[in-house]
Amino acid sequence: MQNAYKFAIFPLGLLFSLGTPGCGGSSDLPSGNTGVAGSSAAGASAAGAPGTGSAGANSAAGSTNAAAGSSGAATGTAGASTGTGGSPDTTGAAGSGGAPVGAGGSVGSAGAAGAGTPSTVKFSFFVTSMAALQAVSGNQNGFGGDLRFGETGAGSGLRGADKICSTIAERSMKGNAKAWRAFLSVTDGGDGKPVNAIDRVGAGPWYDRLGRLVANTKADLANTRPVGADAAIAKDLPNEDGVTNHQPDPTQPVVDNHDTLTGSDATGKLYNTDQKFTCKDWTTNEATTWGSPRVGHSWPRSGGPGGMGGGMSSGDSWISALDESGCGAGYHITTNDDGPPSQSGTTVGDGGGYGGFYCFALTP
Repeated sequence: MQNAYKFAIFPLGLLFSLGTPGCGGSSDLPSGNTGVAGSSAAGASAAGAPGTGSAGANSAAGSTNAAAGSSGAATGTAGASTGTGGSPDTTGAAGSGGAPVGAGGSVGSAGAAGAGTPSTVKFSFFVTSMAALQAVSGNQNGFGGDLRFGETGAGSGLRGADKICSTIAERSMKGNAKAWRAFLSVTDGGDGKPVNAIDRVGAGPWYDRLGRLVANTKADLANTRPVGADAAIAKDLPNEDGVTNHQPDPTQPVVDNHDTLTGSDATGKLYNTDQKFTCKDWTTNEATTWGSPRVGHSWPRSGGPGGMGGGMSSGDSWISALDESGCGAGYHITTNDDGPPSQSGTTVGDGGGYGGFYCFALTP
């Protein structure tokens, strides 16, 4: 890792003043920046999404969302809840009034869903962009390993992560009304049983924001890179606006931002029962050297300065590549490949990332 970090703190108001850029708009912070917990949000959504004219801000303050109550269902039985005080860049929390346990389902499989009939537009996968996590969390450094997003109790990390997915999807495609699931594994989904990320995402197929195929089946997902994926995205998975994550701002150079939280092994199942590999099942962003969440690589990274980091497997794996330095909120984004996570790091982004994770919809 670099010994000297350059800190960049942006006021939250700047984010909201950026508006909703069209294709080619700026997305992430300038290269060479390292964030630490406690800063205000910054950054705007990347390229405009088709059919919306622009990606990014949801102008309806406190928009209404609903929580999915059934396990694996596109629409739920739980009642709607209303986000409070939603700002131009942060919608009300999706599904915050929903029941933790779906009707006939389990805590680990319950999650957020939009209200109404799911859109038929092919959009069912994305990597959460740095800009979106900053905006939704209200923190320049994102969520870190604590993804509860207002949820409490057993299984809150998964439910909160699902809500984050739903909220970000709504920012990109307003009214998509799909049930979204975070691709995360946990040791306890709330009923005392482990939950595997691969079992949370439905049957497929899945498409990115621009309608490009990501994978047809779960068997296709459980590979080093998704089998059958469109050639344009197979080795560089796209964010919620369909922009490949290695270069979130097409007007700027590529950046080292590949580490993506999963807590999973190479097949999408729970990596280890030690909760340090899931940041206490995605409920802590304590900035210590205790946590080492398992991450995949949104784009391949084999070798590089210093070789691979702890718990090394395939640097090409989108699901399971290495152990990150810590669970703290923070990012390390440079235009250079700085090598593996440091032994003394404390954040989810220390090895080249910002605490991003994958989101899948239960309908194509």
